[in-house]
Amino acid sequence: MTQQHPWSRYVAIGDSFTEGIGDPEPLSPGGHRGWADRVAEVLAESTDGFTYANLAIRGRLLQQISDQQVDAALELKPDLVSISAGGNDIIRPGTDADELSARFESMIERLGADGATIIMFNGPDIGMTPVLNRLRGKVAIYNENLRAIAQRHDAIVADMWALRELSDPRMWAPDRLHFSPVGHNTIAAMVLDALAVEHSLEPFSPEPLTSPRWRDARASDIGWAREYLVPWVLRRVRHQSSGDNVVPKRPNF
Repeated sequence: MTQQHPWSRYVAIGDSFTEGIGDPEPLSPGGHRGWADRVAEVLAESTDGFTYANLAIRGRLLQQISDQQVDAALELKPDLVSISAGGNDIIRPGTDADELSARFESMIERLGADGATIIMFNGPDIGMTPVLNRLRGKVAIYNENLRAIAQRHDAIVADMWALRELSDPRMWAPDRLHFSPVGHNTIAAMVLDALAVEHSLEPFSPEPLTSPRWRDARASDIGWAREYLVPWVLRRVRHQSSGDNVVPKRPNF
């Protein structure tokens, strides 16, 4: 049994990270579980009548989250809101971290207007991540802006950058863009810690990794590029999104 906490109406908004992609669970709505479902399960243990909605949709850009999810979240009158947005923007060429941060802050202002507790995510340290590591500096600038926003609006930061466990490849799904089940579990534990809620989620205690042979590593990279990177690039060229025709998995309480 977890300790009593002050929240009874939790709404999660965002993109594939919050939808739970990378953590498949056929029995969950939408076929994915994810960190937000795990957090809600723990919060529900100590609060009768606890309710949870998840409006996140994979592939959504920050402005789409602002336009399509913020008002829908506010209509549910939550007392706890989690938001992760901007990751899909950051990885696109030409986006400006400062301009993106200004639009993020306008969402925080709207979400906090009725006094809900807001927990907002910064980006993980992607320095060890293939392909995305070249964006590390851009993510760091965005993160510093988000910290300042959190201070101005009394929001809680779920600090992905400080979660060093995410440097372990076992934290990542095969597509190397989303988190694995153990990654989502680790992130859920971090979120609950940020909310000062006791929990019994198991910490990540990995066995040491062995270094793959060069030939095996290159073959893995080629297979990854063929299965995941090329389709991602083609969607960008065709102006398509992985979230096209996808609806929120938990649109209501």
